[in-house]
Amino acid sequence: MNSTKDVQRIRYSFLRIMTGSDLSVRRLPLMEIRSINEGPMVWLTACAHGDEVGGVVIIQEIFKRLRKSPLLRGSVCAFPMMNPLGFELASRNITPSMEDLNRSFPGNRAGSFAERIADLIFSTIIASNPALVLDLHNDWRQSIPYALIDPYPGLSHIEAYERAKTIGLKSGFVLISEHKDSPDSIGWERTLSGSLIKHGIPALTLELGESCVVNEENVRYGVSSIWNILADKGMVNDEGESSVFRLPLQFNDRILRYSHQPVCPVSGIVRFSVKPGDVVRRGQTVARIYGVFGRLQATIPAQEKAIVLGISDSSVAFPGVPIIAFGMLQA
Repeated sequence: MNSTKDVQRIRYSFLRIMTGSDLSVRRLPLMEIRSINEGPMVWLTACAHGDEVGGVVIIQEIFKRLRKSPLLRGSVCAFPMMNPLGFELASRNITPSMEDLNRSFPGNRAGSFAERIADLIFSTIIASNPALVLDLHNDWRQSIPYALIDPYPGLSHIEAYERAKTIGLKSGFVLISEHKDSPDSIGWERTLSGSLIKHGIPALTLELGESCVVNEENVRYGVSSIWNILADKGMVNDEGESSVFRLPLQFNDRILRYSHQPVCPVSGIVRFSVKPGDVVRRGQTVARIYGVFGRLQATIPAQEKAIVLGISDSSVAFPGVPIIAFGMLQA
């Protein structure tokens, strides 16, 4: 049997982002593992938001497994830390400009700071003509893992969209669809995954639990899901992964609609009546808002039958602020 060294080429390198005022060079890490066996090209990306660190570890663990797998077919490349400047300060945004990198794609070589980084990432990915891109994110600290597909981009991009949707249904997570007319989907047209689909490349976002810290359970979910996807594409052996998040049966093979409605109507202290992963019915109370003297100020009902994706990191409420996210059954 061939050793992994005979059939794989592994390379870790950097792409230059900028030169600082002290002449230090800021770089974007790049991971590549390429097999001599023909197969698809898949990209993994993570940490577009600097405080979302779980995806970095998931990519590390995937590469550890791939290095031990002489049966890899095709190639896997990764940008494990797309926002190293935000990562260092645990900031969601790119810290020098406070821009959201995941609202800056496909980028612009002569644009803002975030757009220049986005252009470097985007142009590198599309030059490799990938079969799939999986963008790893983290959500609220109390949340379940789920797959997220950007709003339907229209008939001219339907092939990439449908392929991404099929992969999402095989991810082992509940598949959530955003809608372009929803107030929850502001900026979708400039996400990495949305921009890739409009370029004809299937892309999917995996929201893998809490941000800021590495949750080992969510790492296992992410690694299992990605490995199953690679196996489905014939790139690795199906090892019978069993640790993918278990969904209520009624949500299997269903595409749900993302919503963080209703938002909080008043200021106060939030007390939740549900937790992530709970299934709620229409009209069920999911949270109550209390004033400083303990008087009930508002009751928040679920608008439709749904699964709770996550609840706010803070129990401090303000009018108009989302406090809970749902995956809602679509008619």
